[in-house]
Amino acid sequence: MRILKTLLISCMLQLFILNMAAQERVVYDLFVNDTTVNFTGKQKRTLAINGQIPAPTLQFTEGDTAVIHIHNLMNEETSLHWHGILLPNQFDGVSHLTSAPIMPGTTVTYEFPIVQNGTYWYHSHTGVQEQMGLYGALIIHKRENDQKFRHEDHLPEFTVLLSDWTDMGAGEVNRKLHTANDWFKIRKKSVQSYGEAITKGHFGTKLKSEWKRMDAMDVSDVYYEKFLANGQEQISIPDLTPGSRIRLRIVNGGASSYFWLRYSGGRITVIANDGMDVVPVEVDRMIIAVSETYDIIVTVPEHGSAELQATAEDRSGSTSVWIGNGMKHPIEPLPKLDYFAGMKMMNDMMKMNGDITDMGMKMELQKMDMNEAMYPEISSMSHSNHSNPSGSPDKMEKEMSHDAHSGHSMDMGNDNNTSAPVTLNYDMLRSPYKTTLPEGAFRELRFELTGNMDRYVWTLDNKTVSESDKILIREGENLRIVLYNNSMMRHPMHLHGHFFRVLNSHGEYSPLKFGVDIMPGETDTIEFHAGEESRGDWFFHCHILYHMMSGMGRIFSYEDSPPNPQIPHPEKAIRHLYHEDRMFYFTAENDFLFNGNAGSAEYFNTRWSFQGEWQLGYDSDKGYEAEIRAGRYIGRMQWLMPFVGAEWKNHRGSSTEKNIFGQKLKKDNRFAAVAGIRYTLPMRIVAEARINSYGRVRLQLEREDIPLTNRLRMNLMGNTDKEYNIGLNYIITSWFGVSASYNSEMKWGAGVKLTY
Repeated sequence: MRILKTLLISCMLQLFILNMAAQERVVYDLFVNDTTVNFTGKQKRTLAINGQIPAPTLQFTEGDTAVIHIHNLMNEETSLHWHGILLPNQFDGVSHLTSAPIMPGTTVTYEFPIVQNGTYWYHSHTGVQEQMGLYGALIIHKRENDQKFRHEDHLPEFTVLLSDWTDMGAGEVNRKLHTANDWFKIRKKSVQSYGEAITKGHFGTKLKSEWKRMDAMDVSDVYYEKFLANGQEQISIPDLTPGSRIRLRIVNGGASSYFWLRYSGGRITVIANDGMDVVPVEVDRMIIAVSETYDIIVTVPEHGSAELQATAEDRSGSTSVWIGNGMKHPIEPLPKLDYFAGMKMMNDMMKMNGDITDMGMKMELQKMDMNEAMYPEISSMSHSNHSNPSGSPDKMEKEMSHDAHSGHSMDMGNDNNTSAPVTLNYDMLRSPYKTTLPEGAFRELRFELTGNMDRYVWTLDNKTVSESDKILIREGENLRIVLYNNSMMRHPMHLHGHFFRVLNSHGEYSPLKFGVDIMPGETDTIEFHAGEESRGDWFFHCHILYHMMSGMGRIFSYEDSPPNPQIPHPEKAIRHLYHEDRMFYFTAENDFLFNGNAGSAEYFNTRWSFQGEWQLGYDSDKGYEAEIRAGRYIGRMQWLMPFVGAEWKNHRGSSTEKNIFGQKLKKDNRFAAVAGIRYTLPMRIVAEARINSYGRVRLQLEREDIPLTNRLRMNLMGNTDKEYNIGLNYIITSWFGVSASYNSEMKWGAGVKLTY
């Protein structure tokens, strides 16, 4: 008995020592500061962590304790969010919601247990700092004795963090998006002008698109000068054994760019998504959404070096990872998008009220890529195979229902041996383990993803974060969230602090994720359990940075949560978070013509607009006109704006003027208050009806920025006061152009146009 007791104590001591060894305190010091970089041949000021972009890769093993000291050396506040990491609410890193901002010149320490494994990342959640360089990979390895340890976990591995870079300041990018500036489309050659429509035989397509008040077809908002892999245009992994396999941990840390992944060395085997293992599946190509992570396996070529190419979804550029030694074997670049084919497809999908019709099809789980019409490399013959890459439904079901623990790869190739590439979609992802939620009540919430590209307003159910109440959830309940994308853009929706099931054909084995990408016209359903360890407020938002800044999100709040020590004044703190989608933006343009000056300015946010217009003739008899107005945009598409304002008019040499209704009014030295409405008609024509304090009525039709070519724009205006204007503007830079116009008051003029 004494010997048995001694052995038992010895075993317990050894287990305790092994457990303590496995649970190491892993300490990192992260220094956030200003820096300069040169990615494009120009020195640019930006932000970095430990002097590098991307930030250092943080490595942990499941069971460790993370101890991260964040030193803010800047003169502005910052934050760091641990994307996809399960941790106490107060360390989530969303300034003014879950964590206090890290103020200038201070150091804070985040300490939390590592209770998971997989590929994740971290980034700033303050303003546009993520775009400026505050992002890095975070890798958590499995313990060797983990029962979920697979043979794939023994492979050599390499982390690839994809990102996008613009020389334009991120704040200016955000402002330009909100002011509907066309510069990004010009740089990408995606304007889809009338001239281009005529030369490509799509004049009718363009007319129908504008009749439905649609903006030009696009798949990405921002023009980026460079796309980077680990901060470089190209990187190499040379020290590999030919014919061996390597695991690549891919993180999309781009602020707003999706990437197509393709490999010149053969097929890609997907083994994990968003940190969670999936049954291996082979594909020819895959798209990785903003904020997503994928673990993939590729084979090192027997001879030479193969290219893993990450191409921006809008195909404006790419970055490459070269795998192996010797002569490079590149993959064929993806051809330019056929925007007019996409425009034609969207014409059929879009209703006149701005809603998307499902065209009788149930679109979900990326099984139907609504951008596919724009892909020249996909033939119409292969389209049907692409949407069901396993051939017959029976064969697909048979392949997907095999033993999830076998570790064998599911070959999703085509039965009929066509050349259509096999593209990953969410329905192909199967968890190796059951992901069903605990027993308990289910509550269903439905959200419609809505937006307006012209004014760059992105919402859920036509409300921004600041316009909506927190969504109260109860500890122990199961939440089912149905998301329908009723907008023209993809949206990668991310939930902080929780993994959720993306319901697909695998039922109990539906994959776990922390973000779901939803394409236009698509409906996806996610589920998660409200656990005790998750109490607090958690952000749910689109992870395209500029969509989030515009208000596309919600806050989930656990009832009866204990006070968060990081947020001692929650009501005051939440106003800081709400400020992002309430922010006002300013834009102005001014024509300096040889016969006069004409311009406009606007100061606006999501709902409110303060506008001014002026016209000044240099000749003594031309006089001047000026107007100010304040209005509020109404409706999901914000096509209607009631307004009030005032106008001044002084045209010397003429005492009165008469409109088409026969109403007379003084033309010189006149002041009047005005009230009216503005509404966007088909063909994107703005109709205005107003009445002034003298009882005079005016109706007006106006259309600005008619794209004749990639850079040439036309403006037209006419009203019942017998005033009219026709103008041309040739855009040279984002702020400068040359212009010419004929105006009923000032006659012919030409000069330069400045735009801010």
